[in-house]
Amino acid sequence: MFSPRLRCLLNTSTVIPRSSTLTSSASRINKFQSQFRSYSTPTPTPPLDKGEQAIYDKLKSAFPGKRLEVQDVSGGCGSFYAILISSNKFKGLSTIKQHKLVNACLKEDIQGIHGLQLKTIPEE
Repeated sequence: MFSPRLRCLLNTSTVIPRSSTLTSSASRINKFQSQFRSYSTPTPTPPLDKGEQAIYDKLKSAFPGKRLEVQDVSGGCGSFYAILISSNKFKGLSTIKQHKLVNACLKEDIQGIHGLQLKTIPEE
């Protein structure tokens, strides 16, 4: 029923410590991972929903820059948005002043949502 090797292991009273088994497994995994070079490919961004698109359009026109991400993180109900925006209009301003500019731009939208996570990055 059991292979000879397994039968031999079952009949011995030698206990193999778990830590050595885990260590050898971890070293095999590390050796395997080091054989392959990891490449990063950009993942396509999903299309924006109506609320995300409205906020995106407003911010894109008010704050031209290299990076703008708007994401509805409330599960699609439009009550909480995460925004990452970079613009040269933020250069030399404190974070609070940068956020005040974005909040003023989205004044009407902010009244209808529950929360806003905002990250601003000044461009050079």
